[in-house]
Amino acid sequence: MARTRIEGGTVVTAVDTYAADVAIEGGKIVAIYQPGTFGAGAADDVVIDARGKYILPGGIDAHTHMEMPFGGTTASDDFETGTLAAAYGGTTSIVDFAIQSKGQALKQGLDAWHQKAEGQAAIDYAFHLIMTDVNETIAEEMGDIVKEGVTSFKMFMAYPGVLLVDDGQIFRGMQRAGELGALICMHAENGLPIDVLVAQAIAKGNTAPKFHSITRPQIMEAEGTHRAICLAEMAGAPVYMVHLSAERALTQVVEARDRGLPVYAETCPQYLFLDDSDLARTEGPWGEFEGAKYIATPPLRPKSMQEDLWRGLRTHDLQVVSTDHCPFCMKGQKELGRGNFAKVPNGMPGVETRLYLLWDGGVRTGRISMNRFVEITSTAPAKIFGLYPNKGTIAIGADADLLVWDPEKRHVLSDKTLHMRVDYTPYEGQEVVGAPTHVLSHGRVVIENGVYKGKKGDGRFVKRGTFAL
Repeated sequence: MARTRIEGGTVVTAVDTYAADVAIEGGKIVAIYQPGTFGAGAADDVVIDARGKYILPGGIDAHTHMEMPFGGTTASDDFETGTLAAAYGGTTSIVDFAIQSKGQALKQGLDAWHQKAEGQAAIDYAFHLIMTDVNETIAEEMGDIVKEGVTSFKMFMAYPGVLLVDDGQIFRGMQRAGELGALICMHAENGLPIDVLVAQAIAKGNTAPKFHSITRPQIMEAEGTHRAICLAEMAGAPVYMVHLSAERALTQVVEARDRGLPVYAETCPQYLFLDDSDLARTEGPWGEFEGAKYIATPPLRPKSMQEDLWRGLRTHDLQVVSTDHCPFCMKGQKELGRGNFAKVPNGMPGVETRLYLLWDGGVRTGRISMNRFVEITSTAPAKIFGLYPNKGTIAIGADADLLVWDPEKRHVLSDKTLHMRVDYTPYEGQEVVGAPTHVLSHGRVVIENGVYKGKKGDGRFVKRGTFAL
């Protein structure tokens, strides 16, 4: 059988950096060997020249929302366009969120997302399941879902009447997850007081995008984070805080981890590179509504908090950088909230730009090492969400989801150069340095020097293991 060989590069994992060649056969890594020792190989071997480049595990984005209904519309990327964009950016697996509607069985929500994704994805995908109605029957059904390889569940403290579940339901879900070896993901913002603040702002005529941040203060995220940790501690279960954005919320995580609790957290590129001043933008094609491009939940925070999050990544109190990719076009979608920030669909595009931004703004600036870059973008999400060791590392027997990464490749971020199905990028015109020349999924070259070589449906649904950290 013909092999694919990546030769002349430097392998970078979460723990090692070394010169090596990598051989791939049957979609798996079958050999890692001293450079130049493989020999001539077979005549039909595919050889990828990685001289001067790094060989990295493919990125894993553990937080995406493809084709998610929200705010009277639906996220603009579906599983075809969103996973293709992910591949261009060096991400070879996503974990998306299926949703249980209120009053619905969990299986109905999961089946709906299988139907959205099947035969569409360019790369591998897995699911979390959002629970909006947790009673004894649903808690029992969680066991059936785990058997299907969906081993994490998300609950919301925000969005009353739509996604919010009360503390009793959260506690019940955590208890059951602990029994099953599943992991609970928490959106930790106290949504009821936030809704009061939003209503008061609108009543005063404070309707501009900047009030999205003002009405969702960091104390509401800190309180929600503290409460989620307390409930998880009582339930004797691990908990994972999604899209952590604020210094006081991070303090709650640090305190819990210092006490030895199994508390984990992610942040997102928007909280590392953007800030609340972006919500107040008035220059650009949308004038006073320009800030709506930056409306996501939790909101962007003061610039000073970016350094708190970088510190959390360096000290391992934040384990993962995911994207919360949930894009809405300005035209026809975000403009639904023109004149009322509360009606702007919450979310930003990011699945394609994550690795670019973290390499350029993290590795090249000395904020994180190359090994930590691999850990927060691939290895840690693989371990936390039951994909390791098949994914998230470079080892014999692992899936050949690999990047050949050019650390000097320059790329200007623009909605004209990116592939997400959305009419803007929050990073318009920004030049970043570092990008993949080759993206491999199961040993197949999906992207080669900016050209898509795969096809719709190449990606597979991946069953995940239970929580084992």
